[in-house]
Parts: sequence; structure tokens; C-alpha cells
Amino acid sequence: MPWPGAAGTLFLMTDERTPVERTLAELGATSPEAIAARFAEVRARFDAETARLAPCDLAAWTAVRNAWLGRASGVITAIGDNWLKPATPEQKRVVGKSLNGLKAHVERTLEELRARAEAAGDAGPAAAGGSDLSLPGVRRALGTRHPIRQTREELERIFRSIGFSVVEGPEIETPYYNFEALNIPEHHPARDTMDTFYLSLPKGSPELLLRTHTSPMQIHTMERQQPPVRIVVPGRVYRRDNPDSTHSFAFHQIEGLAVDTDITFCEFKGTVEYFVREFLGPKTRTRLRPSYFPFTEPSAEVDASCFACDGRGCRICKHAGWIELFGAGMVDPAVYGFVNYDAKRLSGFAFGIGVERMAMMRYGISDIQLFYQNDVRFLRQFE
Repeated sequence: MPWPGAAGTLFLMTDERTPVERTLAELGATSPEAIAARFAEVRARFDAETARLAPCDLAAWTAVRNAWLGRASGVITAIGDNWLKPATPEQKRVVGKSLNGLKAHVERTLEELRARAEAAGDAGPAAAGGSDLSLPGVRRALGTRHPIRQTREELERIFRSIGFSVVEGPEIETPYYNFEALNIPEHHPARDTMDTFYLSLPKGSPELLLRTHTSPMQIHTMERQQPPVRIVVPGRVYRRDNPDSTHSFAFHQIEGLAVDTDITFCEFKGTVEYFVREFLGPKTRTRLRPSYFPFTEPSAEVDASCFACDGRGCRICKHAGWIELFGAGMVDPAVYGFVNYDAKRLSGFAFGIGVERMAMMRYGISDIQLFYQNDVRFLRQFE
């Protein structure tokens, strides 16, 4: 029978048979002292073999366990067959007691080694700074588009579907493009509602500011392009507003412009109605209220029937049945003079939509500041 060797390997003694394959009589161990010496030799061999096991080598531990405790050919089984069964009645008392002690020692030692190997296997990769493949997987949260971005893309999609192009421009503008070219002279009262942030520049440099609306890109586009023009201009704009539930010093707009021959107020109204129904639902009604904007004439405020009460009146619409959406109107002929368009031949309309306002209406949000706080609990609602 092979004799267990280091780390579960097996080697052969110089004799054809190992000690545990011989009887005690063949080994000359007939006295209690000689029998105890033989058991001590076997125990010492087991202790030496287990001492050489790697701390976390479960495969080697399994090989040693099978070699010593295997039912068919283990060392403990061989001792029972070759030492205990052929022994005389006087020897059996000594052999049986010694065999039980050896078996208990082997089982206890192997159990301790197993627990140590499993503990070392669990802590090993983490202690070494590596990856522990036995740990459960970590679910990585996927991001999503910000609700402002989602709303902006939806607005762009609606206007693209009826022939508008999307144009973007710089957030830093000159007073000319931000005000004068839009029929807002330097001392016009309308500038009071569009007070903005001016850049601190070296003396003698041209005056620059953060745009108060995206309308300057309408002027840039008309300077570069002859009619027909149909564009929407999305982007971030700035005004010196005190932050509250409905105002912010930075927000987003989409402003539109359509210029061509023979564009009438009816086409303007049809475009507005199409947009509102696409965005808020086919049952939404619209109305136009007279208003004033320096760059449109006539001007109108576009209202929609309340999405919460369907126009019957509620807390959201302040019991009016209508909610204000955005300002719009026919382009003032004076604006055409700044871009060398023929005001007698051309006509058009323009509008300016607040992206945050549209998002607040669609999702029932009451505080505009929630968009800018980056609270994950809020943003996860729009996944």
C-alpha cells in the first residue's frame, strides 16, 4: 500500500509493503510499548505531512484527507484491517485504544486545517489587493438624461417634424446682437426685465455680456442666410433674477423663427397649436392673449388649457382654467432692417419657450431649483 507523502503525494517504502500493510507480529511489535511506539511513528508521519500543507490549498488538503481517512484504502482503515483484526485479545485492547486516539487526532487536525484554508481563501484576494471572484456581483447604476435634456430633445423633435432646423450659438454676446438688433435700444424700458451679467474686460475692449435669450442666433442666421428661414435655437441663458421656486439666474430656452414670403398670422397660430398638442396632448386647447415684445408686432402670450383640471379650474391654474406657456408674435418689420431683409416682401413669426417651464408642466414639478441641485433621489424619477 502506498504511504502518504508530502502535500498528499504518495511514495513507496523500500520494502514492497508499508508498515500499515503488515501485521504487528510481522513488525515485531507484540508488547504494549512496541505497539505504542508504532502508533507514535504513524502519528509523527501524519503531523509532518500536514505541517507541509499550504495554508489555502484545499486540493492538497483533500488529497491528504482521502489518503488517511479513505474507507477503501486509507491509513486508518489499513491499521484496522492489519493491526487490529489479527491481534490477540490482549493486544486488541492496546491497539483499539491507540487506533481511536490516532483517528481522533487525524480528524481534529484535518478539520482545523480545512477551516484555516477556507478562511485564508476568503481573505486572500482582498488582503492581496486583488479581485475576489467569490464575492457577489456589484450592480452598477446606469445614468440617464437629465429631465431638462429630455424636455429639450422632445421640443426639438416636435419642431424638426414640421421643417425647422436646430441652430446653436455662443452664450457670450455683444449688446448689439442681444439687444439693439432685436429692436431693443440702449435706453428701452424692456432692458430692465433682461438685466444680465457683463464680462469684466480690459479698458477699451468691446462690451460683452451673457445672453439673456437665444434670439441673437436668429440675427446671426438671418445675416448669413436669405429666406426661407425656419430655425429653433436651444441653449442656456442668463438673467439677474433672484433664485426662487420659479426663477433662476441661469435657465434654458428654445426660441424659434420662421421668415418667408406671405407667412400669415394663421400659419403662426397653426404652428403654435400643433406644438402644444404634440407636447401636452391632443385634447389640449390653446388661446392667444394680446401682449407686447419689442421684436414682435403683433405680440401674444400663448396659453394652454390646464392639464390638471382640463380647463375647469383648480389650484394649479389658480382657478383660471388656463396656464401661460410662452410669448410669441409676428416679427416686427423693424428687425428686418438690421439684417437687410425686405420688410415689404417678407413676413414671419417668432417665439420663445422656457425649457424648465415645459418640464415643470409635464412632470408636475413645483420648484425650478430641483433641476439644479443634482439630487439623485429626484433625478432617478426620470429614468
